[in-house]
Amino acid sequence: MLKKSAALAATLMLCLMQPAAAKTLHVVASFTVLADLVQQVGGSHVVVKSLVGPNGDPHVYEPTPSDANALAHADLVVESGLGLEGWIDRLITASGYKGPVVVASAGVAPRTMVDGDDGPAKGKIVTDPHAWNSAANAAIYAANIERALIKADPADAADLKASGDRYIAQLKDLDAWARRELAAVPAARRKVITSHDAFSYFGRAYGVSFLAPQGVSSDAQPSPAQVAALITQIRAEKVKAVFIENQTDPRLVEEIAREGHAKLGGELYPEALSRADGPAASYVDMFRYNVLALKAGMLSR
Repeated sequence: MLKKSAALAATLMLCLMQPAAAKTLHVVASFTVLADLVQQVGGSHVVVKSLVGPNGDPHVYEPTPSDANALAHADLVVESGLGLEGWIDRLITASGYKGPVVVASAGVAPRTMVDGDDGPAKGKIVTDPHAWNSAANAAIYAANIERALIKADPADAADLKASGDRYIAQLKDLDAWARRELAAVPAARRKVITSHDAFSYFGRAYGVSFLAPQGVSSDAQPSPAQVAALITQIRAEKVKAVFIENQTDPRLVEEIAREGHAKLGGELYPEALSRADGPAASYVDMFRYNVLALKAGMLSR
């Protein structure tokens, strides 16, 4: 009897000495770019749901009851911040979610711009939320996500830190690669037309000037005067590279290209990944695709 009691006591002691059991974190991310960053950092330790799906527009997304249900059962919610997801606070409140909310852009130096129909004198000063379009900023996002996942799942801290650090190093290498690629474009030709102002962080990081008929939100509607002024500018500056975006209606940009005697350079992915069988199924794929498409468009005759 004493031997059985001693064996039981030893077993209990060993159990108490074991670290907390690892778990799979259920993470809800606001849109596909963030969902991929979480997946790359978290690996097998996370199950990630993106509220906005592939080719979806995070500016104008309308949450569904299933989104609220996903949040209600989540261990962690990740949003981009900087004003991108105007709908997410209401969704979190409606879902009853009480857990941690990670703002992935925390620590990024925000960029501001004039947005509105009245020009620089009367236009509204807004924060540009598209910070992930600099790969160096995406590394900041990944570092914030890594810290949040480790805090939520300390039993897997070593794995999460290792995978997170590897991914952050990959993003920093991607940033350096983009600088080398775009350095091959003469400065006078680094001008591009896109659907809306989603590339100011990209432009600042890699020395490209972007013009767009719509503001920082894709639901903004430019006035006829703004469109006419943009067409005049395209002709005057001989801008040749014009791109549509995967998550917006292409018709306005196509019209501007025709009237401005410019050439459509294809489709960019500024804020939504493609489906799994598309060219931008991950953040790294998206970023590389955008860099190479922009480079080819700016160098085209």
